[in-house]
Amino acid sequence: MSDSSLSLRLRAHLNRLRRRLWRLLFFRVLFGESSQGRALPHTRISPSSCIEHEDRLTLGDDVFIGHFNFIEASSGISIGAGTQVTNFISIVSHSTHRSVRVAARLSGVPAAAPDGSQPSDIRAPIAIGTHCFIGPHSLIEAGTVLGKGCLVTAGSRVRGQFGDFAVLAGNPARVVGDTRQQDAAWLQQHPDYRAAYERWAGQLPASDA
Repeated sequence: MSDSSLSLRLRAHLNRLRRRLWRLLFFRVLFGESSQGRALPHTRISPSSCIEHEDRLTLGDDVFIGHFNFIEASSGISIGAGTQVTNFISIVSHSTHRSVRVAARLSGVPAAAPDGSQPSDIRAPIAIGTHCFIGPHSLIEAGTVLGKGCLVTAGSRVRGQFGDFAVLAGNPARVVGDTRQQDAAWLQQHPDYRAAYERWAGQLPASDA
């Protein structure tokens, strides 16, 4: 075996070892969290996700928060049981996108609050219902309310209040469907799940039942 071939094999083994160690330390998602003093044995949060003001984040159990998410909860965020927040998602309960143009430094008007926040800041709580799914590379903005069973498709920008079972897509996100209609076809093929589903979600839409 040539020296170059041996060197390549050693580098390959080293790289595999580094990836495994990195995954074990920084990407392995373990069951077991707590929120507002409550134990959440089935909730999982990736250590690569950044959560600011975690004391104002309220989670249900069986929540999954995946890799490389940014959650800014200064104005309060609640995420209902069973919801999945996938990867590369921002959920922000305050925004300064207006303030960068009308900030105190430009106007000379002193900040209105001791913490330096501006009246032009946008601050509002976010509520995400139970058993929702937030697709990768999405943004959930301040003041957003999602009902139960919603699905946010990948790459969506969500602002506003949306009812139960909404399928949201786009920038800005709009309602493009109803998750119960998507579920109905699957439940026809797996009728053993239907009774439990309807106890949670109610009757399926008549046109798809």
